[in-house]
Amino acid sequence: MSEANVDRPVDISGEPRRLGELGPRAWRVAALFGAVGLAMSAWLAYRSEGGAQRFYHAYLVNFCYFLSLALGALFFVMLQHLTRSGWSVVVRRLAEGIGGTLPLLAVLCVPVLVGMHELYPWTHAEAVAQDPLLQGKKAYLNASFFVGRMIVYFGVWAGLAQFFFRTSLRQDATGEVGLTRRMQQVSAPAMVFFAITVTFAAFDLLMSLDPRWYSTIFGVYYFSGSVVAFFALLAVVAWVVQAAGRLRHAITAEHYHDLGKLVFAFVVFWAYIAFSQYLLIWYANVPEETEWYLRRQTGDWKWISLLLLFGHFVVPFVALVSRYPKRRPNLLIPVAVWVLLMHWVDLYWLVMPGAEIPGVASAGLPLGLMDATCFGGVGGMFVALAVYRLRNCSLLPERDPRLVESLAFENV
Repeated sequence: MSEANVDRPVDISGEPRRLGELGPRAWRVAALFGAVGLAMSAWLAYRSEGGAQRFYHAYLVNFCYFLSLALGALFFVMLQHLTRSGWSVVVRRLAEGIGGTLPLLAVLCVPVLVGMHELYPWTHAEAVAQDPLLQGKKAYLNASFFVGRMIVYFGVWAGLAQFFFRTSLRQDATGEVGLTRRMQQVSAPAMVFFAITVTFAAFDLLMSLDPRWYSTIFGVYYFSGSVVAFFALLAVVAWVVQAAGRLRHAITAEHYHDLGKLVFAFVVFWAYIAFSQYLLIWYANVPEETEWYLRRQTGDWKWISLLLLFGHFVVPFVALVSRYPKRRPNLLIPVAVWVLLMHWVDLYWLVMPGAEIPGVASAGLPLGLMDATCFGGVGGMFVALAVYRLRNCSLLPERDPRLVESLAFENV
């Protein structure tokens, strides 16, 4: 339960609420880090045997990872408007900045499109010709339609992210209450488009890596991981911002408490979806479906499966089941970082077992330097744009009509 004691809001008039001189320095360093990471990845791909295939698979893992964080941010912003939430106003601008990276991620999707032939078996005409199942899916799984769908997905996501961010900034300048009502009205249909596009994007980018396997719940699986990872990221970003001397009074233990509750809730939701998908496929015992899990339960991959079971569910569940750590950033942030790590492992587990990497047995882990350079490359660009978006604006919605409620928010 929660309430807002609007008679005693926190006074933030004297604290810094902008990045100031930190903004230009931070985004330039992050952009340089990202450029170096991408350049090193390209160099490693050029120098190593089977480097192109290794690069595209490592790149896909990290692209889908940072895409999931941006999509989680967009979902959070829309959800807060849809529910007319008051507690989250002081952290919503941070989410708007993270969601604002979606236009950049549309550009970073280009290597995935260029490397389709290395990633997706259904792009091989000879494989399709020999497989009746792939021939039946040819109307959907073809290169031109795939590219067209990506354009639609990112058009919807980037358009929504831009709308909410710019409208929020406009309210900072005008204080017009009608802008809040407009964002609330848009958020309802936007949530429908979001659900459809995220579901099909998960099918296209990840599930179609093995075109003979399918799961109707796979889109929800990707969504659940995206949301829990974003809530963990938002807690970390809030802590970093406060460590930099910004929003130290605006974001309180009450807000960390709610972020901790959301991480806890969606950890459980992710586990529920993951178990539901596994149980139904195990129970049906259809060879085309069970083979996908069999690869992930043999060799080194069985240890990754166990790591996900305990690391992505049991550890954060036990760590956050109590009220105590949720209200203390020094306890919450390590758990949040751990959840972010486990989300990356989850995506690695989705992509890599089906990849035929030269020099790596099918049951072995192809983990290597290129995974780190791709992470640094895509992640550096992701951080750079998020900071760049926030460089000249307040880190909280200055004239949102629910700001006082958020500043006075208390859990009871």
